[in-house]
Amino acid sequence: MNFKLLPVLLIIILLSACSTPKDIAYFQGIKDIPQAELDDMYAKYSSKICPDDLLGITVSGQNMVGVAPFNLPPVSFMSPSDGSTAGTGKKTIQSATTGSLQPYLVDENGYIQFPVLGQVRVGGLTKTEAIKLLEGKISEHVKDPIVTIQNLNFKVSVLGEVLQPGPFFLSNERISILDALSLAGDLTIYGNRKDVLLIRDNNGKKEFAYFDLTSPEIFKSPYFYLQQNDVVYVEPNDARKKNAKYSQADQYNMTIVSTILTAVSIVTSLIISLSK
Repeated sequence: MNFKLLPVLLIIILLSACSTPKDIAYFQGIKDIPQAELDDMYAKYSSKICPDDLLGITVSGQNMVGVAPFNLPPVSFMSPSDGSTAGTGKKTIQSATTGSLQPYLVDENGYIQFPVLGQVRVGGLTKTEAIKLLEGKISEHVKDPIVTIQNLNFKVSVLGEVLQPGPFFLSNERISILDALSLAGDLTIYGNRKDVLLIRDNNGKKEFAYFDLTSPEIFKSPYFYLQQNDVVYVEPNDARKKNAKYSQADQYNMTIVSTILTAVSIVTSLIISLSK
């Protein structure tokens, strides 16, 4: 065996185990995407109302007495929230009072039970579409009603190789894949940035989409903005997968072998230097 090659071989092994900048840096080449394309995608975003959504709906207008029958009696409503514990990295699901709006539960067929109007189908509609629908129906009874709708339990989940995986309950319904990853503390160094999976339930059918965070094409994806109950999964990269194949004892043995090889390499280098 040629001991002179040991240091070179060790360096090659160490370098091959490391990720290259191309595997780590986000949005490479983003300057090549025209701004108009990004603006167009942002304008097309719309979040749909889904079964099991809890909607806060209020009806107001110039005639407050006239619109009163179209509002549910106020109650103290407890909604889920992100109960992250600062400094611990742990996350729990807590309840917090969000106001006095009595929520409307969207049933499995997309209907809500609305005062005076009875059953109204809002599932599959955007908030804007649902507002127009309700205002149209209510205007048959009261002049110029004003309807506001808020989703009280909008949730996305982030799993896998991120710093803080878990569910996130949000008051803002316009959330992108990047927002969700940011809430989870970003990817760990072991996260595969080229193969992030999105799982979406669309009318009982599962949809799957994949993101390459290193490419600016992510901004063109129709899945860039998330929907209610979306799940984001960050797959481990090859380095993490290889490490997972070994037990702690195996890793300990490999560490010892690596240390011995390093020592042999140093001793060999010294012998070669002294023999000159």
